[in-house]
Order: sequence, then C-alpha cells, then structure tokens
Amino acid sequence: MGQREQDGGTSAHRLVLALPSLMIIGGLVFDLLTPSEYTASPLFAAAPLIAAPFFSWLATLLTGMAAVAGVVGLHIYNGTLSQTSANTELFTVITVAGLALFINRVVRLGGQRLASARVIAENAQRAVLPTPVDRIGGLRIAARYEAAHKDALVGGDLFAVQDTPHGVRLVVGDVRGKGMEAVEAVAVVIGAFREAAEQERSLEGVAARLERALTREGTRRDSLDVFEGFTTAVLAEVPRGVAGVRVVNRGHPEPLVLYPDGDVDRLQPTEHALPLGMGDLGTLPDLADEYPFPAGATLLLYTDGLSEARNADDVFYDPGERLGGRHFPGPEELLDALLDDVRRYTGGGTNDDMALLAVSRPADGQPERRGTVPVVKEEREEPGRDRV
Repeated sequence: MGQREQDGGTSAHRLVLALPSLMIIGGLVFDLLTPSEYTASPLFAAAPLIAAPFFSWLATLLTGMAAVAGVVGLHIYNGTLSQTSANTELFTVITVAGLALFINRVVRLGGQRLASARVIAENAQRAVLPTPVDRIGGLRIAARYEAAHKDALVGGDLFAVQDTPHGVRLVVGDVRGKGMEAVEAVAVVIGAFREAAEQERSLEGVAARLERALTREGTRRDSLDVFEGFTTAVLAEVPRGVAGVRVVNRGHPEPLVLYPDGDVDRLQPTEHALPLGMGDLGTLPDLADEYPFPAGATLLLYTDGLSEARNADDVFYDPGERLGGRHFPGPEELLDALLDDVRRYTGGGTNDDMALLAVSRPADGQPERRGTVPVVKEEREEPGRDRV
C-alpha cells in the first residue's frame, strides 16, 4: 500500500483503540448534560463490546469494569441508585460486559488456530523449498520468496538449484493454487526435479520427468484440485567450462541475462510450450534453447508475481526495462535492488507472490572454452532472443 493508505490505516487503528474510552467518556458527558429521563447506558454497554475483538482479555475486563463504574457513579451522583431503572441499566451493562469477555475469548482462540495453521504451512514450505547456498558449482546464487501479503498463507511459487554431473541445473516455477495443497504440489515438483537433475543426461529429459511426476500425482490424487491444474516452469542448465546456458521454458515468464556493461537479454524460447501438467494435450517434445552466459553476467529467473506487478496506472512491471543499464556487484545486490524497485513501482506491494532466483558467473574465473553456445557479445543477436 502507498504512504497515504498506510497513514489512513494507522489513524483508523488508533481510533479503534481509543473508541471504548471515548464511549465511556461520552456516556458520562451525555448523562450529566441531559435530563434524568434520558439514559446513556447504551454507550456504556457498547464500550466493552468494541474492546472485545481488538483488546486483550484483561483490557476488555477493565473496560467492562470502567463502564459498570461509570453507571454506578452517575446514579450515586444523581441519587437514583435505589431506583428500579438504575438496577436495570446496571444489570444490562454487566451482562454485556460478560458477553464481551466471551467474545474476546472466542476471537483469541480463532486467531491462535489461524496463526498455528500459518506457521505449519510456512514451515512446510521451508522444508520443501530451502534457500540454496550462496555458491554452487562455481556460480554465485541468491534466491528470494516474497509473499504478496504479510499475513497471507504460502503459495505455490518454487525454486531449486542442483549441482549435477551435467552442470548446475535450476528450476523456477509457479504451481496453481495456495496454501497446503500448493505446498504439496511444490514438494512433488521439487522432489522430481532433484532426482531427474542428477539422472537425466539432457535438460529436455528433466522436463519430461517433471511432466510425468505431475501426471502421476494427479492420477493418484484425482480429488485434489491443485494437481488437476498446471505448473509453469523454466528449467536452466549451466554446463561446466562453457560460457552459456541452456533453457527449457514451459509457459513461464522469460528469464533475463544481465551483462556487466548493463545490457539485458530476454531469453525468448524458439517455440512456446504449454505448462507442465498439460502433456495430455499432445504437445511437441521439449527443445532446449542455448544462450550466451559469459563471465560477469547474471541470469535472473522469476515468477509472474514480478512481471504482473502493476503501478497506479495499471501498467505491468517490466524487469528487463527497469534493470537495463544498471550494474550490480552480485546476485544478492541484484535481488535487493529489484525488490526495492518493485515496491516503489507498485506503491508498496504486489497482488501475487514472487519467487526470484539470480545466478552470477564470477568475472574473475578461469577462461572458459567455447562450446555450442556463443560467448562473443557481437554474436548475441540471434533468432529467439530479443534485446530489451
């Protein structure tokens, strides 16, 4: 939210906290300034009810006691404490105060259960989506998971990095759904990726294994809606000794390569493929595209929570355009700057979770041989890649 909305939320919160006291004070003033046939008991009764969902049990009790004391004090001051109407008003306020304590207890128990469910879901996500170490296979790694809302349950964005005999392999994906079901689907994708990344000789083989894993799990859990959906994903492979990267894109936002001189390449696939989990539609076999990834460059993979973030004019955030011409010392600094820029662009937050994975090839490494992937910057203008 923007600064104006934050200030408005703070003011409203302060008003709510002050409202029970204002109701009691208002009741005292009303009773003292009006004829005796008028009563302020509704104001005294409302005070503990307003406190119940927002205050602690003790604070609600003290508010109720203050309301009762106000009623008693006024009748003593007016000399009407022995009248039947005074007893009725007092009984009403005491009853409502007791009800407020019960409401407070119910609200607190419900909040504890919700907090417990959130903690369980977040811990489950951390178990299946651990943050990778900062160096893998000679590459520098940084990852972030940014929830759209501070108090929201976890979603289905995922990332993983694996050092394999075939090079460093990566995946970033987005499972349809939220909460625990999405975490289960993430566990299936990550588990299948870690196994396939070690065993499959090609990146296309890894993608096929993920497709089969989702299909198998969807058949086994045909009552679980999230497995009847799909998962967008991009898989990447950085072979050893070759200054390039291979990419298989299954319906996911296109990764970016940021070069040391500030240029940015958007890694567009030669052919657009459907997301994982939609293999029954008879799609063509996967084909990995190859792109340059020289020393000093950084590969950025992300989910659509980044590319679909909007500003006040409802314009989508374009990471390639926003990052062009900038230099970052490493992947951690890149992700820090990127998240700060998104917050400024959107006015404080996004409507969807974001998973970000940045991989940098150190500029001070050993000279690398040329493979099938070109490394000279003049050779970057090839079909399948657009310059941002």
